[in-house]
Amino acid sequence: MVKQRITYLSIGSNLGNRFLNIQRAIFQFNTGDSSVHKVSAVYENPAIGFEGEDFLNACFSIYTSLSPYKLLELITKIENNFGRERNLEGKYSSRTIDLDILYYENLVVNEENLIIPHPRMTQRNFVLKPLADIAPQFYHSILKKDTRNLLQECKDDSPLNKTGQSLHTSRTSLFNQLQFLSIEGNIGAGKTTLTKMIAEEFNAKLVLERFADNPFLPKFYEDQSRYAFPLEMSFLADRYQQFTDDTSQFDLFKNFMVSDYDIFKSLIFAKVTLQKEEFELYKKVFNFMYKEVKKPDIYVYLYQSTERLLENIKKRGRDYEQGITGEYLDKINRGYLDFIKSHPQQATLLIDLGNLDFVANKTDYEYLLERIESKLIEVLH
Repeated sequence: MVKQRITYLSIGSNLGNRFLNIQRAIFQFNTGDSSVHKVSAVYENPAIGFEGEDFLNACFSIYTSLSPYKLLELITKIENNFGRERNLEGKYSSRTIDLDILYYENLVVNEENLIIPHPRMTQRNFVLKPLADIAPQFYHSILKKDTRNLLQECKDDSPLNKTGQSLHTSRTSLFNQLQFLSIEGNIGAGKTTLTKMIAEEFNAKLVLERFADNPFLPKFYEDQSRYAFPLEMSFLADRYQQFTDDTSQFDLFKNFMVSDYDIFKSLIFAKVTLQKEEFELYKKVFNFMYKEVKKPDIYVYLYQSTERLLENIKKRGRDYEQGITGEYLDKINRGYLDFIKSHPQQATLLIDLGNLDFVANKTDYEYLLERIESKLIEVLH
């Protein structure tokens, strides 16, 4: 078994969404060869040595089986992923992400492209302060002084402010801050499939809409005007009962809840299918129930074109769905978009799926997770 070695790194950003850059870069160190162990608090300080926006800086530790040189290759790759190109002339400039190896256990390296311990770390308050958060007693392998002593002796008096932002060691740790995530979408958008994938990956309680046995559904697709009201009332009663039961029962063995529907969909579908008088009556009943149900921390809406929705519906082959028209799907899409616009206070994430295939393509699935991850970081910070 390859030995995992403790390594300390510094990270900073002063371009774009600085905190998001730092958090997402840290996540990329969770590979088969390394894992993030600890993260420091986040500090803000002016750019030093050049004119630029203020930096956010932090330190973190990893356990890695990579050699120092392979680790440097990984760092370069991550920086490139964020559009960072190192200045070959050694000049300082603004950057989306800046990563440096501070310590690699007690190893001393002095090569042209790699020096460990980092040669300027003892001169930088914005490095030593966050490093002291996670490694106060770690000894410099050349100076034989721990981080606390180095910080006390540091002559850097540039302003340094601790922010209230908290970093996470992994995406799983971040997602565990959720209580309830709702994945919504039109018929055939893939919301149930994505919900199941997220529940499995992050050990979340799965809340799925159960409607296959509804006796009014096949009849509704045959004669909408006749069966619309009993169908929508039946859905509302079933959804309310199921939703309140599932979301009120906390599972100690799960990290959060993820559902493939939000109960507000009842009002969206009802507005499309019901006559005006029926809808007004339905709305009164719905509003009473909606006050009592749990609201999601993040509401994700998977938008898909009508053409793709019809293809997906045909592909999954449910007999009672084959009569669904493009016009009906267009109305449902508009209903969802109107709902999103009318609830600006809700943490909503609209994702246009376009040609994405998150089931067959791991890169597409990763893209969706990154979008949700970014929204969650925004909500938390």
